[in-house]
Amino acid sequence: MKIIQTVEVKQIVTEKSKQVLQETFMARKQQLQRECDQLRFEQKRLEKTSKHSPNLLKQYFTKEIDARLEKIKLLDFQLEQLHILPLGSELKERDVQALIEVNVGDRWEDITAKRAIIIEDGIVKEIR
Repeated sequence: MKIIQTVEVKQIVTEKSKQVLQETFMARKQQLQRECDQLRFEQKRLEKTSKHSPNLLKQYFTKEIDARLEKIKLLDFQLEQLHILPLGSELKERDVQALIEVNVGDRWEDITAKRAIIIEDGIVKEIR
């Protein structure tokens, strides 16, 4: 019989992976800043041409901009943490599903034990 089990994928922090993560965070931050600028522009355009209540428009756009500003703050925090993170550390990247073979006589504890795939610079280094 086969069962599906969740397996953690962890990345070993190297200079290269740190650089890639930093670039990813910075690109996402720039995208969020562009979205904020676009929302401000849309707000001004709609205030001039729309028949909607200015207060409702302001509330909507403020909420949307604030949500993006919170994400930017989180990215700033992640960038700070990335600089602190020592090389060789393991970072959880994501979870994947794996098919595990279960046979009569197998130890259940061994089957249900946490499994992990360790990646270093895009190459699988270890399967635990």
